Amino acid sequence: MNFVEELQWRGMVHDMMPGTGELLTREMTTAYVGIDPTAGSLHIGHLVSVMLLKHFQRAGHKPLALVGGATGMIGDPSGKAEERALLDEETLIRNQESIKKQLARFLDFTGGDNRAEMVNNYDWMKDFTFLEFIRDVGKHITVSYMMAKDSVKKRLETGLSFTEFSYQLVQGYDFLHLYLAKNCRLQMGGSDQWGNIVTGTELIRRKAGGEAFALTCPLITRADGTKFGKTEAGNVWLDREMTSPYRFYQFWLNVSDEDAAKYIRIFTMLTRDEIERAVETHAESPHERHLQKLLAEEVTVMVHSRADYEAAVEASQILFGKGTAETLSRLDEASFLDLFEGVPRHAVPAGLLEQPVPLADLLSGHTGIFSSKGEYRRLVSGGGLAINKQKVADPDRAAARSDLINGKYLLVQKGKKNYFLIVAG
Repeated sequence: MNFVEELQWRGMVHDMMPGTGELLTREMTTAYVGIDPTAGSLHIGHLVSVMLLKHFQRAGHKPLALVGGATGMIGDPSGKAEERALLDEETLIRNQESIKKQLARFLDFTGGDNRAEMVNNYDWMKDFTFLEFIRDVGKHITVSYMMAKDSVKKRLETGLSFTEFSYQLVQGYDFLHLYLAKNCRLQMGGSDQWGNIVTGTELIRRKAGGEAFALTCPLITRADGTKFGKTEAGNVWLDREMTSPYRFYQFWLNVSDEDAAKYIRIFTMLTRDEIERAVETHAESPHERHLQKLLAEEVTVMVHSRADYEAAVEASQILFGKGTAETLSRLDEASFLDLFEGVPRHAVPAGLLEQPVPLADLLSGHTGIFSSKGEYRRLVSGGGLAINKQKVADPDRAAARSDLINGKYLLVQKGKKNYFLIVAG
């Protein structure tokens, strides 16, 4: 597998320093991507860089994932309109541990000469004094060189602290350190990182007399120009506690045809032939959304699991009347709540269902879902009421704690499309 050619047909190359392709075809190379641990999870915006490392390792090269314990304390100004809040050391350490676990789903950290490694720039920056840094690093890069970077120029009018201004020097030193300690010759990242990356190659040239390389991928946007990975609910995270597998699956399922054709190249490991066939199949019947379904399957299985994907598909069918009580029982609470987001909710005391309560009382007197017991009985006799996707045949049926989904919820369905959620507690 030729790494550069693989990225090029996938649309994953934006800029590349001359000689990069030749280096990668000539020898096994070590490369790194940096991730600042500003949250306890990666989000799908990080996935582009992670996929770069995944393809890199698959091509026989050695990937390094740099978790920026030090740079995370500063904040990268690239692509930011304002300075972000600085995190304390305890929060950064906690975030780093979570990110390490997530990366293990994408990279092989166990065997072979090209096994992936995790590094943390805090390890080599923590004992660096300020005077040592400005003497040993700062003297090699001029202010005019740093001022010429887009990430700096775009922020001069709105305000740029010295802390953020120094970020490219710290990132440049990371590259120098990994060049000397790990023989790392290549740094990869998003196109907004180009200035920071080439500062590193320049530092390696001036301070170590060496040659290093840079490769960036395009920043991913939607077809309408809006930011990729953002929803009304915020970022789409890889951590299931922050974004449920169901919501994660739905994000990919609902992208446009144009975006699906682009994303399936970037975010899956499907081959060129498989993707081209999928594009052809989609073109024959666009309304069936074949590309979106395939994209959502591949990414959800890769990030979560096959079981999570299947549960998300089943959950999606519930709203169209195809789900079952068994499907509901398998949903975790976050996915369940995401599925029924916006459904009217009725709270009842936690102890109400400790003893069986007639549904007629629960759905009329306690919640007001029905205006009267007469309305309730008429709907039951017509076969139009379901509790937890099970049709109610007996109007005298009672509900008890054992009926609660996740020990807290009762799903009420009036007719085909009207859902209500009873929340105990």
